This record gives sequence, structure tokens and C-alpha cells, in this order.
Amino acid sequence: MAALRNFIMEKRPGAFGIDFPFGLPQSLVKEEGWEDFVLSFPRNYPSAEAFRKILRSSSGGYELKRVTDKECQTPFSPYNLRLYRQTYFGICKILSPLIRDHLVCVLPMQKALPDKTWLLEVCPASTLKQAHLYFPYKGSSRSHYSARTRILTWVEEACGMSLPGTVRLAALDDNYGDALDSVIATVATFRAIRNRIGITALDNDNCLREGYVFV
Repeated sequence: MAALRNFIMEKRPGAFGIDFPFGLPQSLVKEEGWEDFVLSFPRNYPSAEAFRKILRSSSGGYELKRVTDKECQTPFSPYNLRLYRQTYFGICKILSPLIRDHLVCVLPMQKALPDKTWLLEVCPASTLKQAHLYFPYKGSSRSHYSARTRILTWVEEACGMSLPGTVRLAALDDNYGDALDSVIATVATFRAIRNRIGITALDNDNCLREGYVFV
């Protein structure tokens, strides 16, 4: 986590699309604003296990989703069994220290300042769903490889991005799909930055308190 924080700081100003939930459903947050929520997060939740336990108790055992999770069709609630660790460590070890030290702007909850690095929440699965390309691509079979090829073709042709040969090869050959997920996250981040209106117009209460997934 420290290495990722340092990498983000070294690249400023810039923009990073990161795949973990930047917030929680409003009904589970006692703080008035998102920034207060992030800064108090390490104190409120001393461990990932405590984080999941407290939220499940507060929600009556239900796995609630944010408005953006429903709109963008993210796979899981922020405290789902498969995701809660990413949510916990992402907010506690990445966002909270960077926000505390005023090193980044997290969109759209904070104003996009030109001299600071911007952080955006992305979800490759949601991006693929929006593009109608959400089919199995993680695996070693021929069909998985073909799916990765099709997604990369969309990245290059529909999105107008020219990928270096080494990046394209890595995305094709990685059976786990992590390399391709990174490419998709880059697409979502690039489109969000290019569409400045899309960033500045997200001023409704849900986005400003819960976060927003850029697809």
C-alpha cells in the first residue's frame, strides 16, 4: 500500500483510475461529508474484519449497495465477502493518508485542482457491461483468449486508443485478466478526464457522499 501511495505521489500531477469502492451507502455513514468519512475511517474500523462485521450489523445482515453501484451495475456491495478487504485497505491505506496530507483530489467528491493528482473510482466489469462486452475473459481456454482479443479490439477501435505491442501482448497472455483489467481501467479514466463536463456535473448528494464509478 505504501508503494502505491508513493507511486501516486511521484506521478503528480496526473490521473489514476482505481478499482475499489471509495465510499459506502449513505445509510451506513454517520459523518456529514465524504472527506470526514474517509479521515475518520481508520478510527471507526480498526481492521478489515471489524469493518465487515460492523457494516453487516448496521445493515441487518443485508449487503446494501450505493446508488452508483446500482446505476453502473457493479458486481458487489462494498462490504461483500469478496470485496470488503479491497474496500477497507483502499480507503484506510490509500485514500485516507493522501486526503489527510492534501496530496490528491478524489473526484467528484473534491474539486479537480490542476496542480494535484486526480483519483477516480473505476470498475472494469461495469465498463464492459456498458459496452455490451461483459462475457468471460479470465481463463486459459481458447474462448477466453478470443474474448480478450475482442475486448482489446474494442479498446483500440471504438475508444481510439493505440496500445504498445508489449501492453497488448501482456493483456492477451495474462489468463487471470489483471493486465486487461488495467487497460480497461485506463480507458474509463481517459474518457472521464476527456469529458470534463462529466466530472464537474456530478454534484448530486449521492455522488458527493457515496462516491461515483466512472465507466
